[in-house]
Amino acid sequence: MASEIPRKSLSSRDKEIASSHDNGGAREPLLHGIHGPEYYSAHAAILPFLFPAFGGLLYGYDIGATSCATISIQSPTLSGTSWYNLTFVEIGLITSGSLYGALAGSVLAFNVADFLGRKRELILAASLYLAGALITALAVGFPIVVVGRFVYGMGIGLAMHAAPIYISETAPTQIRGLLVSLKEFFIVLGMIVGFGFGSILVDMVSGWRYMYGASTPLAVIMGIGMCWLPHSPRWLLLRAIQEKGNGQHLREAAILCLHRLRGPAIGDSAPRLVDEIMGELYYVGEEKEVTMGEIFQGKCFKAVVIGAGLLLFQQITGQPSVLYYAASILQSAGFSAAHDATRVSILLALLKLIMTAAAVVIVDSLGRRPLLLGGVSGMVISLFLLGSYYLFLNDALSIAIVGLLLYVGCYQISFGPIGWLMISEVFPLRLRGRGLSIAILVNFGANALIAFAFSPLKALLGAGMLFYIFGVIGLCSLVFIYFVVPETKGLTLEEIEAKCL
Repeated sequence: MASEIPRKSLSSRDKEIASSHDNGGAREPLLHGIHGPEYYSAHAAILPFLFPAFGGLLYGYDIGATSCATISIQSPTLSGTSWYNLTFVEIGLITSGSLYGALAGSVLAFNVADFLGRKRELILAASLYLAGALITALAVGFPIVVVGRFVYGMGIGLAMHAAPIYISETAPTQIRGLLVSLKEFFIVLGMIVGFGFGSILVDMVSGWRYMYGASTPLAVIMGIGMCWLPHSPRWLLLRAIQEKGNGQHLREAAILCLHRLRGPAIGDSAPRLVDEIMGELYYVGEEKEVTMGEIFQGKCFKAVVIGAGLLLFQQITGQPSVLYYAASILQSAGFSAAHDATRVSILLALLKLIMTAAAVVIVDSLGRRPLLLGGVSGMVISLFLLGSYYLFLNDALSIAIVGLLLYVGCYQISFGPIGWLMISEVFPLRLRGRGLSIAILVNFGANALIAFAFSPLKALLGAGMLFYIFGVIGLCSLVFIYFVVPETKGLTLEEIEAKCL
């Protein structure tokens, strides 16, 4: 009986807050972007970003390491196995096994993410990363390798779902764009580390086992770090206003979590910030749990269209396919490392890293829409340059090089980091878990479809026409961004829901 008293007390308090918002108290902050200052200590904001970002680092590492592991595992002398003579289909299963695992992880996230919470979902992701890496590294046969790749991929799906949510919900508004975009930086950094480890280990006997096993310490650090970090205060408050626990205790827990996330600089302002968030959540109707029907109606549907649309265009504007041609273009240019595909990949990954860093630095000052519109415009130009090279300008190798580098650079200042940033911002809190899982399912599904269809389309249409088609899709994505995607710079997550949806 005593446990019911705090909940009733909280409900009464928050009804007063919600009432004051309806009378104008909070309507102003939501409609005009006027909200209380968010004090925070810079050092306190690092770890709540770092450990979730390890999920992106492990994703990128897998991409880089697998490109080398598939070479090692097929070597008669270096594979260290009796089943090295793998078919193209079997190599494809090793390469894409993590992708299909990520699809499964996205489906799992749709069903359990809001129940588990962001913190526990990331702990589960770290556990799957660890299990998948160990299963793959210790595999005694090809089927076990595929199982390990699938399990690791489930970790990718959960990490790519929970990491942007956790970072966006815990980061101060002033640096939210920087921190969420920095997760993409970690993905690219992971790719470089994977390529680097792969190039070192590719000449070792059973080198592929060491490549996959090398990710286990990072998975352990990620899991331990997430156990230490607090829950997302917004997730706790969502459970409080939806009466999924003792309301007063959840509010007090949110205040304590906010103190840990902001550090000493927050002073005595944590209760005020929690009350502001709760009042705004009531104002936008977050106390009502989202239903399946609501996902495809009103502002929830608009958020799904924005999030899923961005990640769909991120994939179908040719990003994996352009990189497929990178080695041959740079080899034709006579680069000293042209004979080594791994070093060519490292070169492009370094360019991706530099351009992602540029986006991270300016996203909170310049805004999301300018980066998307400018970067995607550059991608469209580069795709038409590449298409023209393969159709009409075979002797103008410089056009192909410019097109390739322009594409990689423009992608990394637009769709690469900004796509993941926007999906972490646009979904209403009560839809955020399911909404992101839909967007990420679309992302990995489109990735799998493009990977499957690329070779047949290339044989049917030719590389030049295929790049032109990607260019036209890029133009469509520009129209989508211009008319559908809002600017979220400088707004709290609750203000985004009130103003942009």
